[in-house]
Amino acid sequence: MALDLTSTTTLHNGVKMPWLGLGVYKAREGTEVINAVKAALNTGYRSIDTAALYENEEGVGRAIKESGIPREEIFLTTKVWNTDQGYDTTLKAFNESRRKLGVDYIDLYLIHWPVKEKFIDTWKALETLYREGQVRAIGVSNFQIHHIEELKKHSDLLPMVNQVEYHPLLTQKELLQYCKQEGIQLEAWSPLMRGNNLDHPTLTALAEKHGKTPAQIILRWDLQHGVVTIPKSVREHRIKENADIFDFELSPAEMDQIDAMNQNHRFGQHPDHFKF
Repeated sequence: MALDLTSTTTLHNGVKMPWLGLGVYKAREGTEVINAVKAALNTGYRSIDTAALYENEEGVGRAIKESGIPREEIFLTTKVWNTDQGYDTTLKAFNESRRKLGVDYIDLYLIHWPVKEKFIDTWKALETLYREGQVRAIGVSNFQIHHIEELKKHSDLLPMVNQVEYHPLLTQKELLQYCKQEGIQLEAWSPLMRGNNLDHPTLTALAEKHGKTPAQIILRWDLQHGVVTIPKSVREHRIKENADIFDFELSPAEMDQIDAMNQNHRFGQHPDHFKF
């Protein structure tokens, strides 16, 4: 279990990945994303999650470089976007992301969405990058069980991570259980429901009881379910607050209370109905 901000989970290929990281979706390229990443690294975060789609890889790379923290101490994730999927185009997109980030390798490279007719070839490109040592781990994002089962038919190598929308209103219990059985690390994007429903009575009551914020209660719930989480913020005080979740524990009954909030409600797109 995660004991502090430096705690890691071990992926099925032996690579260690921090339980808590900073997401930079919608963090503007330039000063905003640079300052957010620097604030996170100064706070003790060692995992940064970006994507080609976010158009802020250059700022992320610059912040990492200027932080003075050795590259090998930072776990860096980026993703191939839908329009770049396919074997050759994925390899090209990877090189472009790496150039923008200004790094020699990526720690985790993900397929952003399961684009039909393309994600198998995209996965084969990721396998090539992995075997060449250009990425330390490869995975998927927004994949349902049937997408992963399809991948299994064409590859001996299972994704090391599946990053999906995951929060108290979308607990995805079947997917979580499946990933645990397969040795795939589930990772939560939008863990704080894009700021919605943080005033839910269950969350506010638990926050009051533990002397924490509703957001901190949710992030702790993620970790106790064995889910890596990457809350996004560009404000230093919020980045610090999101990391202050290692000095308390939710009881099994409290975990059940939060689980009971589930409505199978998505704030993002459904992977099976995404307009690719």
